Amino acid sequence: MSALGTTLVMGATGTTGSRVVAQLVAGGHGAKAASRRATATPVAGAGAGAGAGARAVRFDWDDPTTFDEALRGADRVYLIPPLGSLEPAAVMLPFLERARTAGVRRAVLLSSSAIAAGGPSTGQIHQALPDLFDEWAVLRPSWFMQNFTGDSPHARSIRADGKILTATGEGRVGFIDADDIAAVAVHALTSTRAPNSDLLITGPQALSYGDVADVLAQVMGRVVSHRQLTYEQMRDRLATVMPAEYAALLAGMDRSIAEGAEDRTTDTVERLTGRAPGSFRAFAEREFRASAAREPA
Repeated sequence: MSALGTTLVMGATGTTGSRVVAQLVAGGHGAKAASRRATATPVAGAGAGAGAGARAVRFDWDDPTTFDEALRGADRVYLIPPLGSLEPAAVMLPFLERARTAGVRRAVLLSSSAIAAGGPSTGQIHQALPDLFDEWAVLRPSWFMQNFTGDSPHARSIRADGKILTATGEGRVGFIDADDIAAVAVHALTSTRAPNSDLLITGPQALSYGDVADVLAQVMGRVVSHRQLTYEQMRDRLATVMPAEYAALLAGMDRSIAEGAEDRTTDTVERLTGRAPGSFRAFAEREFRASAAREPA
C-alpha cells in the first residue's frame, strides 16, 4: 500500500477520531472525516486529492444510505464502533464487507484493552477482521486520560464535589493520552507494512484512581479524592443514565481493574512512533492549566 492514500475516519469529531484526522493531514495523507452531522464539504482548509487534507462526509451507522458516499475513494478505514452498542457486529460486519468491495484494503479498529479477540462487543469485530482484510490492526488502548476532562462523568464529579467515584478499589490502570492513541492509529493506517495484529496501548505508568486524584489535586490546587464504591453501587449509579445491561458491563470493567486486569504498561507507543507516551502528570498540567488560562478573570 502506498504511504499516500485516503483514510475514512469514523467519529471524526470525537476524542480519537479528531486527532487521527489532524495527524493524517499533518503528515500529508488524505482523509475523509466522517460524522453524523457532517456534510460533504472541505474542512480545516483541506484541498482536493490524496495528501491535501480532510474532507467532511456524513456517516451514520444507523443509516446505510450514507455508507457508499463515505467509502468512495477511500483505501483504508479507521473504525469507531456505534456509540453505546453492546453488539456492534450486527451493523459493522456488513459495512466491512461493503468496504472491502468498495476498495478498502486496510482497516484499523479502535477496541479496548479490556476486550480480547472473540470477546463481547468489539471483540467480535476483532476476531473477524483478519478474514476480511489482508491489512489490519486492532488498537486496544487502556483507559483514556481524557476521561477526567471535558464533560465526562469523572470531570463533572470532580467539578461538583472534588470526588472520583469508581469500583476499582486500589487497582491500577496504565492511563493513555488520546494523542498517543491517535499517533499509533496513524502509524497503523499509513505504514508500508500493516501491523496485522492487535496493539495493546498504555501510558508509561500504571496508576490507581487514588494516585490520579492526588495528581489532579496538586495540579488543580484543590481537594480531589477517590471514593470507592462496590460493584453494585457503581452498577446502580450508572443505570440511572444508561441502559442497565451497559451499566453492568461498565461496572464489571471497574471490578476487573480492582482485580488487577489493567495493572500493566507496554512499549507500543514508543516502539511504533519513536517517542515515549505522555505521563498523566504532563497531561493534567497541559489540560488544567490551559483551562485555568481560559477562565475569565
